[in-house]
Amino acid sequence: MFDPFGDFETAGYLRNSGAEKDPAIVHAVEHALFRAQLPLALAYLAQRKRIGYEDFLAVHRLLFEGFYPWAGKDRAELMPEKAIIKGAVYFCHPQDCRRAVEDGLARGQDKTQMRTRPGFIMGLFAYGHPFLDGNGRTMLLVHAELCFRAGMSVDWSRTRKTPYLQALAREIEDPNAGHLDAYLAPFIDRPIARGQWQTAVAALPGLDGLGAHEDAVARYADPQVADGYAAFERKRGYRST
Repeated sequence: MFDPFGDFETAGYLRNSGAEKDPAIVHAVEHALFRAQLPLALAYLAQRKRIGYEDFLAVHRLLFEGFYPWAGKDRAELMPEKAIIKGAVYFCHPQDCRRAVEDGLARGQDKTQMRTRPGFIMGLFAYGHPFLDGNGRTMLLVHAELCFRAGMSVDWSRTRKTPYLQALAREIEDPNAGHLDAYLAPFIDRPIARGQWQTAVAALPGLDGLGAHEDAVARYADPQVADGYAAFERKRGYRST
């Protein structure tokens, strides 16, 4: 069980407002909240002239504050000394969440880059992984708004969860190889009205996570964790220019 706060038995999964422990109930509440708050979150994004990191946080808060009191707060604020790991994939250091997401937002608001590198941009959001839960749904909404502004869309209804998550994991591990751009290429389409997209996305299966591995948390002060993170970063070889 993913328990970064260390109080699952008393506070439930990720200190949710009902102290709920049953994964099925947690997932049902998350999805119900997502569907209910989706119009509000999309309307918020549509009104932003330029989307910044604080807006990324605000979308998460709008979607999930009804269940998670910490919604809209990133890992740098909640647990700055802990690593989040999914299988062999390390997400960025908490202090780099903002940098990774802001890089994705800057590139995504360049229409040429958004049209040619939508997977690379999504990969930056995923690597940033600012939140303890709800990253996939949050970045999906932001990415869709950026696509709309660039005059395109991703037809997520034709994607499949497992191959998408596999491509996303490879993208995080090796962001210069175009893994997610290649996966998304057949699904790039003309832009669709926000109202139509809202109806379609509400029916999508959850795209959170990166496959079967459960998130794990560990302290960077652990030499083995620090070495593993450093090795992953070297392998990743991300270039910001």
